[in-house]
Amino acid sequence: MFQMFSPACSPSTPIKELDDRACRSGGSKSRGRGRKNNPSPPPDSDLERVFVWDLDETIIVFHSLLTGSYAQKYGKDPPMAVTLGLRMEEMIFNLADTHLFFNDLEECDQVHIDDVSSDDNGQDLSTYSFATDGFHAAATSANLCLATGVRGGVDWMRKLAFRYRRVKEMYSTYKNNVGGLLGPAKRDAWLQLRAEIEALTDSWLTHALKSLSIISSRSNCVNVLVTTTQLIPALAKVLLYSLGSVFPVENIYSATKIGKESCFERIMQRFGRKVVYVVIGDGVEEEQAAKKHNMPFWRISSHSDLLALHQALEFEYL
Repeated sequence: MFQMFSPACSPSTPIKELDDRACRSGGSKSRGRGRKNNPSPPPDSDLERVFVWDLDETIIVFHSLLTGSYAQKYGKDPPMAVTLGLRMEEMIFNLADTHLFFNDLEECDQVHIDDVSSDDNGQDLSTYSFATDGFHAAATSANLCLATGVRGGVDWMRKLAFRYRRVKEMYSTYKNNVGGLLGPAKRDAWLQLRAEIEALTDSWLTHALKSLSIISSRSNCVNVLVTTTQLIPALAKVLLYSLGSVFPVENIYSATKIGKESCFERIMQRFGRKVVYVVIGDGVEEEQAAKKHNMPFWRISSHSDLLALHQALEFEYL
């Protein structure tokens, strides 16, 4: 039923490159235990459809701002587009570094927020001092997260798990109030930047959010995000583009290290094989992964694709 909506004849887009900083730690880092099952609560039995979204150039316009390709395609001012992209990139990494421990976690990237939760002893973190617990120094001296496969000791792994727990708490607390996390001055700069990007991209994000919101409002459907950005910057992106309300933190996966196909397999193990999976993206990688698992693929390559998706959801074809 869904295949008829897949614009299969349109040309495939090349796999997006990650921006320099997001991929500087490479895709070969060890992923700790890399357990396949998330300790997230089991899905409701009435779940019927899982919509698996790509992020960049599908929901948001970001990478193509930095490269200038969006400006070229749509006749916009290239220097302005690149400048907006760089400003947003700076904001993403500032948020990741300041509030989400990216300085500590960049070399200890995970696929999913709960991947190291089994190392967490549940200790109260309200008075815990992350700045003085020695985690970063230990990681630097021992290269504990490098691709050797060597895991840190119990104490170090617990400190790693504490950081991911705090990130999860921060995301859940501020997903609908990013301005409160940023503070007044940065909030104003953020809102201004978002407005400028939305104007330059002819309301791309607004169109995408219409579809995301419809799915989110249905009791029998769920939005899941699979992105090639590292997990911590991905969470910062989701927050800064006001997507926290449609993507619970448990529904965000980073394919940086394991690729999208492996992420899709994890998602299928989590939600089961009785539900229908619909993949929405712009790249070859997610299209091929969808094809391998016989999932309908909806390609997003222009505003009209987003509008058509919204219409299909509104009329309950999807």
